[in-house]
Amino acid sequence: MKHAGPDALARLEPFLKQVRRRALKEKARGAFYRGRRGFLHFHEHGPELFADLKTGEEFERFPASTAADRKALLARLDALLNT
Repeated sequence: MKHAGPDALARLEPFLKQVRRRALKEKARGAFYRGRRGFLHFHEHGPELFADLKTGEEFERFPASTAADRKALLARLDALLNT
């Protein structure tokens, strides 16, 4: 599974705009940091998209291909940011 390239990130752009409204720093397109640590980035595997979100000491992989996937991911992201 490779990191999401420009075409995959273009598919995620409406979602990325929502993520950009949170208290995160986007050091590279689609690579978000919380403080000095990586917090959220994306992968692609064929047509499928995935997000790696730091949920503790490790990253946890979430599906990000559909609107429902992204809605659930945004809810998880918000829950982590509010802790």
